[in-house]
Amino acid sequence: MNEPCHAIGPSDNGECGDARAFRQLQDHMLRKDGGDREMVDILSLVLQHNEEDVLRAVELALEAGMPTKTHILNLLHRLIDRKPTDHPEVDPPDALALQTTPEANVDRYDGLRQTEEKRHAS
Repeated sequence: MNEPCHAIGPSDNGECGDARAFRQLQDHMLRKDGGDREMVDILSLVLQHNEEDVLRAVELALEAGMPTKTHILNLLHRLIDRKPTDHPEVDPPDALALQTTPEANVDRYDGLRQTEEKRHAS
């Protein structure tokens, strides 16, 4: 007897939504060196955390186009903490606008590199 699909429901090929997300993550991870180990680390998160939270973190990372172990861990901890991640748009006052665009001064940099000047601690 097959167990029912949890979060998303079966796909056209009968695969559960959570399996689809993890399969998509696996396809991405296995393309890079060490990706197999990172995939194991991500899968093992369900041993320490709620499976739905891990699945949601994986889905969010895939949606963001950043399916990495570090990003998934970050998202998972944000989900666990239940702190809002959306911040309001900030409209800075005109007084904080730049009047003059900064420019690189390579001559100053070259002057700092001159050997005839005193050497500072290095």
